[in-house]
Amino acid sequence: MSGLLVGLGVGVGLFLVWWSMWVPTPDEPRPGRRGGPISRLSDEVVQAGFAGLSVRTLLVACVLAFLLVLAIVQLTIGVLPIAVCFATIAGGVPIGVVRRRARARRAVLRDLWPEAVDNITSAVRAGLALPEALAQLGERGPEELRDPFRQFADDYRLTGRFADCLDRLKERLSDPVGDRLVESLRIAREVGGSDLGRLLRTLSTFLREDARTRAELETRQSWTVNAARLAVAAPWLILALLSSNPRSVAAYSTALGAAVLAAGAAVTGLAYWVMMRIGRLPEERRVLR
Repeated sequence: MSGLLVGLGVGVGLFLVWWSMWVPTPDEPRPGRRGGPISRLSDEVVQAGFAGLSVRTLLVACVLAFLLVLAIVQLTIGVLPIAVCFATIAGGVPIGVVRRRARARRAVLRDLWPEAVDNITSAVRAGLALPEALAQLGERGPEELRDPFRQFADDYRLTGRFADCLDRLKERLSDPVGDRLVESLRIAREVGGSDLGRLLRTLSTFLREDARTRAELETRQSWTVNAARLAVAAPWLILALLSSNPRSVAAYSTALGAAVLAAGAAVTGLAYWVMMRIGRLPEERRVLR
């Protein structure tokens, strides 16, 4: 067992050394800004409210969780295929936590964006300039949205460059609705015109109707999501209970037992993906990055 722990320690050390060799410099273009998996995961980290967490750190946490659970289960049960199964589940927990929190915050913000747009509309009608209308959201806007707009106000006071401050605001929000709002204000600032108030009122009405419809659909969809999660979790909960008896899990230490576990993992994963694919609602993508 000590040899296993030494091997895991050496493996973690080598992985961290390799990982540190791939830190991009500030002048290098950031990868994954075209809507790839890394880019979507980065957006979800921001949407979850973990501003100080990077995708790299999140992936390292997944690897460490995998190795830690692998060592613990292997030491307690002594069956490597079972240890790999539970370690794989543990390795996906950090990403699952981030995505779950991101979904919850998106649902909250979906109800707050119409209020924010109404505040901007009122400020514009009162004669405030666009930068001032955005900056006042940092003090009078919805609580969940105040911090990004407060930072926008600080940026604009320091630089005075409206376009650059809007770009940084988009990155802090990482939200499709925020992208649409920012680009609408950018066009209004550069082109001008008297239709900004009408555009903002139309956007506010659309956001309220969309939030109302999505809330009704999510209420009806919840049973499908809960059933999918229960169906996936049930076999592994039973396996965890069986693991308390060494005689019950001895069969899984063979090649045939490992194949049975692998097949079960593939079937449950595929079934969960299909059920979620059928029952999920379409999510807005950030097409205006």
